[in-house]
Parts: sequence; structure tokens; C-alpha cells
Amino acid sequence: MDASPRQQQDNFKYDQVSSYVMTLIDKGTLKAGDRAPSLRKLSNTLKVSISTISQAYLSLEDKGVLKARPQSGFYVSAHHDQSIKTPKPIISANCQPRKVRFGQLFEEVFAISNNPRIAPFAAARPSMELMPEKALIRETRSVLSRFPATSLDYCFPPGHDRLRSQIALRYADQGLSLSADDVIITSGATEALSLALHTVARRGDIIAVESPTYFSVLRLIEKLGMLALEIDSDPETGINLESLEYALDTMDITAMLLVPNFNNPTGSLMPEANKKRLMEILNTQQIPLIEDDVYGDLYFGDTRPGIMKNYDSENRVLSCSSFSKTLAPGFRMGWILAGRYHEKLLEWKQATSSASPSLQQLATAEFLQSGQYERHLVRLRKAFREQVAKARFMIARLFPEGTRISAPQGGFVLWVELPRHIDCFEVYTQALEKNIGITPGMLFSATRKFKNYIRINCGNPWNQELELALEELASVIKNIKS
Repeated sequence: MDASPRQQQDNFKYDQVSSYVMTLIDKGTLKAGDRAPSLRKLSNTLKVSISTISQAYLSLEDKGVLKARPQSGFYVSAHHDQSIKTPKPIISANCQPRKVRFGQLFEEVFAISNNPRIAPFAAARPSMELMPEKALIRETRSVLSRFPATSLDYCFPPGHDRLRSQIALRYADQGLSLSADDVIITSGATEALSLALHTVARRGDIIAVESPTYFSVLRLIEKLGMLALEIDSDPETGINLESLEYALDTMDITAMLLVPNFNNPTGSLMPEANKKRLMEILNTQQIPLIEDDVYGDLYFGDTRPGIMKNYDSENRVLSCSSFSKTLAPGFRMGWILAGRYHEKLLEWKQATSSASPSLQQLATAEFLQSGQYERHLVRLRKAFREQVAKARFMIARLFPEGTRISAPQGGFVLWVELPRHIDCFEVYTQALEKNIGITPGMLFSATRKFKNYIRINCGNPWNQELELALEELASVIKNIKS
């Protein structure tokens, strides 16, 4: 049956309202997170009823464009990004192990991240605005008052039993039955990864890694005199298992190091079936896996993704993590589940760093036991989810045509593929001249791939200053000639 004239008129009015709002969004007048015009204001502007505006807004909410907030109005959804294209996987024609050489660029990226005058899009670091500073200060004062001698004394490996017990309890929620004896405390995840590499490999050995992979991992492999073998990966689902199997059949790989949950820089998440299959492949050839799960708690969905330990039937996984991205970066509290390599790794820990900070361990244990950490994570995940979504929205609007942006399901970094003619190092250099920091994509590959890619840190709450910096960065990129 054909629509009545009245229905046709109503549909026209709804479309008029929807088109008007979408135009404001497409032109950037309304950005992700901005409040949409009030019902009364838009009613006066478009000369239609408040009821029509309300129905149109509800329709836009159903489409994911707007989001209603009780007693506040409608806001542009941070998830209105369906049209944004994601980076394409890069397929390597010839995959060979390489020595890693970075020069001074590695140190420079970290150095600029300590400069408060430079827009913080470079290092993958969370804003201290989002960390529970006051609560941690209270817990630190409390343990220092109650246990002064213990707080200030040496704490030798494997670390304080109270913290190790709390970490083991958290793994129970992931279906893993562990005790405090399975946990070794480290100085952040970086030391955990270093100890793991020392434990399972030696100078000259080949370590398989994802491509792209976090440049600190490549730097670590470089300093240990090992060789990095880059395995093709998909920006959304992680490492390509067929490419890995081919590499294992043709090369003498000693160990593998990867980030299955929210890889840095792509944000990729390995499907659970892929994780299970990966462990079957590695176990067949008796190859240990070093797992970096530092972003695992920062998922955007309803449930936490599993870790490789869930599929570790032969105890070959060395699972590393820390609280640096979620709680207190300066505490340097990390840990490792070393499985069958526990005793050997403990020897390396004792030989290289002797002890770990006592006060921070006790304060962290208190914070975990109190239940505050879980409540903090809920807020933190929400903040990162919205910050990443808004950054995607803004980059898609501001950057040149042909830009592709990762769609991470967790973490707080974006992997941005720029048009092919744009050199990431030139972007890095020119942006730095304007006090804007980014990380050039070439750092994430030992073979210097990803020359037209950059990584953007989204760990800071958005404000006008950061938005202006992103607009300036877009201008830099657009002015680079082919």
C-alpha cells in the first residue's frame, strides 16, 4: 500500500532533520562527543515540530549516529565511523631474518614524549588524568605507615607474596588455575620480555615477530644480538598463520614473541580459534612463545579476550604483562608466568636486577585487594574507547583522501595508513617543528616497511589544544607533495 500524503510529508520532515544533522557532522561542525542541537533549537531552525525532531533523533540513534544521555540530550556518537577504511595487510615477497638497526630515532621518540610542550601523540602512554592517583597515594601511605621496614627493605625474586597472590587471583577469572608461586614480579613488562628472551634464546638466534610490531621489542632483540623475522599480519586479526607455518618449515626459528590482544601499533585482536591453532603449530615444533599481554585488560567489548596461556597444553608460553598501561606507569610493576621455564628465568632475574621495589608492590597489592582496580578499569576502558573513537572520527575528517585508520577493539593507539606518496619520516620531522609528536611507521619494522604509516597515541582526554594539534598535523600531511 502506498504511503498517505500525511506519511509522505512526515517522512520528508524526518529526512530533512536527518540530512541537516549529518551535514553538520560531515562538515566537522559537530564532532564525535559534541552535543547535538537541542530539540527546541532545531525545531525553531528548521520550522518543524519538536515531535518530528525527537523521532528523527531516535532514528539517528538507531543508526549509531547519535547517542542519548539521560537528562542531557543527544550527542554525536563516538562510534559513528562505519565509512572509515582500515589499513590493508602488507604481504612480504621475501621474508628473511634481519639484524635490527634504529640509530637515534628510537631515543628521540621517547625524549620528545617527556616534553610537555609537544602534543603527546607519539609514545603509547596513558594520561595521568585517567589514573587513580589519590587512591594510590592513600594506599602507599597506608602500607608505609603499617609496614615501614618491609616497605623500605629489599624484596628479592620472585617478589612479594601478597602481590603475586592478587595477580594469580585475577587469572582465575580467565579460567586459569594459578598460585602465587607461578608469578615472578618484574620491573614492568619490558623487563619481563627481556628476561623471557634471555631464558629461551641466545645471541644469533631467530625470533619470529608480528609485522608491524612494537619498536621496543625490535630494539630489545637488537641489543641481545638476535635476529628478528617479521611475519605478515592482518591489522584486524593479527598474525597470518599460513605465513608463520611457511617460515617454520624453511627457517630455524628459536622462539616467537607476539601481542595477541590489541597489538601495538595496529590494535589487532587474534580470534580465539587462531590462538588455539597457533599453539598447536608451535607445540608441534616445540617452540616457546613469549606473550605480551600488557593491553589485555583494555578491551572495548563486553568480555576480556583470552590469553595464550589458556591454550598452553605443554607449558611453553611465557606470558608477560604489567600495570603500566592501566594503573601507575611510574610504579614499573610487571610480571611473568614462565611455565616450564620458571626456574631458569628466576635465575636470570636474580642475576640481572636482584630485587624489585617493595613499597610499590605492597601498595599495588592493597589496591587490587580492595576491589578498586576493577572499578577503575571500567572507567578507564570507557575513556579509552571514546578517545580512540573520537580520534578516528577526526582523522577521517581531517586527513587527506585515501587515509586508512585501524579499528582497534582495545588499547589506545591508532595505526594510520597515509596515501602512498607521503613519507612518515617527513611527517615526523615537520610535525615536530610545530611541537607535535607522532611515531613514524618505519620504526615498527626491522626492514623499514610502513614508510607511509604513522602511529597516533590516544591515551589523553580530548581538549581544544589537542584538537588544534591534530588539525595542524593534518595540515602538515596535506602539504607534503608527491
